[in-house]
Amino acid sequence: MKALLLLLITSFLFTPPLVSQENEKKVQGIGHLYSEDEAKLVITQQKKEYQTEQEWLHRAEIIRQGIWQGTGLDPLPAKTPLKPRFTQERKYDGYSVQNVAIESLPGVFVTGSLYLPENRNNKMPGILSAHGHWSKREDYGRYRNDAQIRCAALARMGAIVFSYDMVGYGEMADWGWEHKHPDALKQQLWNSIRALDFILSLENVDPERIAITGASGGGTQTFLLTAVDDRIKVSVPVVQVSAHFFGGCVCESGMPIHKSYHHQTNNVEIAALAAPRPMLLVSDGDDWTKNTPEVEFPHIQYIYNLMGVKNNVKNVHLPEEGHGYELPKRKAVYPFLARHLNLDLTAILDEKGEINEKGIVIEPYEKMNVFSTSNPRPGYAVLTNDDVKW
Repeated sequence: MKALLLLLITSFLFTPPLVSQENEKKVQGIGHLYSEDEAKLVITQQKKEYQTEQEWLHRAEIIRQGIWQGTGLDPLPAKTPLKPRFTQERKYDGYSVQNVAIESLPGVFVTGSLYLPENRNNKMPGILSAHGHWSKREDYGRYRNDAQIRCAALARMGAIVFSYDMVGYGEMADWGWEHKHPDALKQQLWNSIRALDFILSLENVDPERIAITGASGGGTQTFLLTAVDDRIKVSVPVVQVSAHFFGGCVCESGMPIHKSYHHQTNNVEIAALAAPRPMLLVSDGDDWTKNTPEVEFPHIQYIYNLMGVKNNVKNVHLPEEGHGYELPKRKAVYPFLARHLNLDLTAILDEKGEINEKGIVIEPYEKMNVFSTSNPRPGYAVLTNDDVKW
């Protein structure tokens, strides 16, 4: 039975995709494409394709090109002026926040919050914070407590952090943008690239110390941007890298980035495109990352080992935890980023040496908006997904 299953999976891996509507979901890899057992067999088979560093690098370029072509970002659009618009800075204990909007394309505003350290005398690391798909409007996106806390804590440690909205979230949703749009994956990856352009444009940001982190759908954004843009030096995808789950939203797998007429891949290999750059996988026992210590992490570590940097990838597995970016995950992430970005971890430790996030202010949704009566949205703003001009 196992041999038959492997034969069927191998046939799927190397058979060109059908284009019928009923097969489209399977081709793109939306949701649970494989069972857990099937996924193990798939990555075992894939491992045989690269036994040397050069063989992996060849495979990596095929996968990377599949992302560019699958999203329709090949060739890349022209990088037009970002024209950042800032709100007034709000000062808190050890950090400050100001809202900002950039134009990823003319009139396409990406809204977010910029967290700044209190001391800005030296070159500072830059961190992008991506968010996932929590659905309640009063508790979602970059407005969630956990998102605000981690950004503020990292700013206290000495980083400049840009927390940006996914397509169709926050103010964009108020205007008419939809998140579950057929082009969401393309737009979101492009917005991430431009968010990286923005943080690198800021005064005193060190281009050699740039990271990205996010949980769930934010984890997908984390490993996709890291896969295609080597300006990201450190990555921390949280509760998302899975061999059998390809992301449950069109913004993660609604375009054919996992399979073409030339290749078949999965999120394990896409995450491994980070190699040789430092990466931390954070997994838990209650979602599709429950097998990470035995399945996904060993495969990615094998790839890192081919490149001679086995110890540059780590896994922190929290079997009693569930899906999210709660304090136990943050306790794993802060030291990792401190080590690789040369941040001051002691800035968030109490007298017992424990992580201390006290004093971080949770701002209401309204305070985190960029546009208001005093800072009106420009009349040329693009207000729906379908009005974007690429």
